[in-house]
Amino acid sequence: MTLAGCLTLAAALFSLGVYGLLTRRQAVAVLVSVELMANAANLCFVAFSRFRGDVTGQALAVFALALTVAEVAVGLALVILLYRAHGDTRVDLASEMKQ
Repeated sequence: MTLAGCLTLAAALFSLGVYGLLTRRQAVAVLVSVELMANAANLCFVAFSRFRGDVTGQALAVFALALTVAEVAVGLALVILLYRAHGDTRVDLASEMKQ
């Protein structure tokens, strides 16, 4: 696969993530969309690293994966709190949780 093919795939994945982020109301779907966008960025890091011949991008992608795991853990905890408070996981209910 060429660099242009990898970047095109990453752009398509990122676009799907943005579409899902803007159109979904359920918190879990929003988290999945954010993960899709993060994985598209990681694909760019790895593609540039592979075609440049160094491992810097791959190391950065592994670090980014560790950060997204922490982000998912916090996000799912917030989804659980939202479900406990309202009985639903729609994102528009989260604004009602402000004090």
